[in-house]
Amino acid sequence: MKKLLILAALMPFAVLAQPLNTTNNPNQPGYVIPSQQRMQTEMNTQQQQQKGMLNQQLQNQNQVQQQHLQTQMNSNQQRVLNGQPGEQVLPNTSGGMLSGSNSDRTLNSSQQHMLPQTQNGDLLSTPSNPQPLSR
Repeated sequence: MKKLLILAALMPFAVLAQPLNTTNNPNQPGYVIPSQQRMQTEMNTQQQQQKGMLNQQLQNQNQVQQQHLQTQMNSNQQRVLNGQPGEQVLPNTSGGMLSGSNSDRTLNSSQQHMLPQTQNGDLLSTPSNPQPLSR
């Protein structure tokens, strides 16, 4: 009887206790760890900010490119209207390195600055002025 009286006296305090939080049970399917959820939210926010910055940089770059192209078009148009030629390619009358006779002449003139030609077996013969090896 005494136990029943104590139990009846403690009953109002049990009603005031907080109910169990069923959403915070790691054994339940779909449970999300709060720290991981916070980290995911921060990463998503940071990703959105970076995406916005990259889009703004891309717009600025496109705008600068368009301004540059417009300036080029205006200057070319002005040059055509004034009759001034732009960059001209000069004709190649000498043939350059593609011509056979000129390439022989170029090769002979450049060989003057090169080391003397050697032949097979030159290293086997003794030099006329042997130099002692110094250590």
